[in-house]
Amino acid sequence: MAIKKKFLILRFSSIGDIVLTTPIIRCLKTSYPDSEIHYLTKQKFESILFHNPYIHKLHVFDKSISEVISDLKTHSFDFVIDLHNNLRTSIIKFNLGRPSAKFDKLNFKKWLLVNFKMNTLPNIHIVDRYFETLQTLNVINDKKGLDFFLPATPFDVLEKFELTKNNYIAIAIGAAHATKQIPISKILELTAKLNLPIVLLGDKNDVEKAKTIVQQSNGKTIVNACGQSSLFESAYLIQQCKLVISGDTGLMHIAAAFHKTIYSFWGNTVPEFGMSPYMPNLENKIFEVKNLACRPCSKIGFDKCPKGHFDCMTKINVENFKLN
Repeated sequence: MAIKKKFLILRFSSIGDIVLTTPIIRCLKTSYPDSEIHYLTKQKFESILFHNPYIHKLHVFDKSISEVISDLKTHSFDFVIDLHNNLRTSIIKFNLGRPSAKFDKLNFKKWLLVNFKMNTLPNIHIVDRYFETLQTLNVINDKKGLDFFLPATPFDVLEKFELTKNNYIAIAIGAAHATKQIPISKILELTAKLNLPIVLLGDKNDVEKAKTIVQQSNGKTIVNACGQSSLFESAYLIQQCKLVISGDTGLMHIAAAFHKTIYSFWGNTVPEFGMSPYMPNLENKIFEVKNLACRPCSKIGFDKCPKGHFDCMTKINVENFKLN
């Protein structure tokens, strides 16, 4: 007899972190096919999951969780899966009074790595640790990787930017924090070694940076899509490209969902935090400065390098950079 349950998943932000929860959504639905999966996130991230076929209902809030608690109480959830694990999710779980499981962020171990460079973190990806959270539900990882679902409506974004499928390279130049962004000087080093057309991806905050790259690129074919493409259009450009170059960003995880080859550049954060591209394409490459005394300087990021030199990015060696 099929087991009917109603689950609520909590993860409020951000783009990459939410994409990293998608194997949980899919495998939970596979394990309990007759069940309802609800998901609570911030309103500004709703689009990331809007087209996910495994989700029965998306719940969103703008500024305060008080906006949704009353509605959540009406659903009588059987189990709450807390993949964010902060004060607000604790308040939600207290108000719902339902059985739950929470993800262990390992914040103390991350603190040790950031502040004392003592790595006691397990050598396991965050997605696999998410699955450890669901052990009591007997949900098994199907090893199919991440999901990112595009709208069914056809895109004309390739025509818009005069690009050809699988014949260009996408470079994600933005990130929520400056110390996760590949600096302009490094991007120019990279573009000088690339023979295919290049599309620069980012939001409105990256427009001027992209303009500078185009102006200093010595005639390379570079398309500035920053601020001119929606998240779905950027995702589509990633899906159709030959290679993705990115920092530790949400677009990197979207690229992983499409099983693209990813060359990732790591600044103040490190892959040891467990958030490298999942599941890795064998052609993926990680670029970083190992054994830098000040790295990692944060588990999240800063608006500028705390030391003032940004060696974690500027000293990445791309002298022998080439495509596989």
